[in-house]
Amino acid sequence: MARRGALRPPAEVRRMFDRIAPRYDVMNRLMSLGRDVSWRRAAARAALARRPSVVLDIATGTGDLAFELVAQGASHVFALDFSLEMLRHAARKRLEKQVARITLVCGDAMRLPFRDRSVDACTIGFGLRNLPDYEAAIREFARVLRPGGVLVILETTPFEGPFAPLLRLYFDRVVPWLGGLVSGDRAAYSYLPRSTAAFPRAPELAELLCTAGFADVHFRKLMAGTVALHVAVRGGAEVRADTAAWPVRAPREPMRP
Repeated sequence: MARRGALRPPAEVRRMFDRIAPRYDVMNRLMSLGRDVSWRRAAARAALARRPSVVLDIATGTGDLAFELVAQGASHVFALDFSLEMLRHAARKRLEKQVARITLVCGDAMRLPFRDRSVDACTIGFGLRNLPDYEAAIREFARVLRPGGVLVILETTPFEGPFAPLLRLYFDRVVPWLGGLVSGDRAAYSYLPRSTAAFPRAPELAELLCTAGFADVHFRKLMAGTVALHVAVRGGAEVRADTAAWPVRAPREPMRP
């Protein structure tokens, strides 16, 4: 199977997220008609079902999923992203909310700065389709998870069914226009529908999870099939990454608000 990954190289994706960081939360609410809040709530519930001690939120952006994990009782969350501008906004929100149980980490989701089998649960919300190699990313998530640990993936999924033409019209025409109006970056929000269309369908993503050694893989679709929530449990087999085990690193200085 040919490698499948983001439509743009990592450096370009990072620059794009740095640009749209100031209005990122506003656009998420507008694009989803406010439903993204309930989706993250559902993702957090799934991640915390086994009462994990340490949760890693990958591609955290401005930290919305990490904050929801803490709100639902997570003991500690490492919130990782490669966009410093996104993390700066997360840091400001952490200060405003006075949340002490979130550690912000600037890092690469393809080379996670965590040791093998060092976290109890991993989450990633609307970030997997921006990574350069989906299969390698999933293997990397499995590497840092302890056996029995839960991986939760919240992601847009290719549109199917009777509403697909209407959904494509909304995401191809309305969302880029709205993104240009609100964020000043129409190109970034033109990338969204294209990256969604190129992403694996929900059953295909479930198959990738099984191939990577995850068990009890299941998913459900949300909001007329535009979003899928996948939940999987890491098996006990050894998972080897392309790199050696990485030690946990402290967040870089620009994380401060």
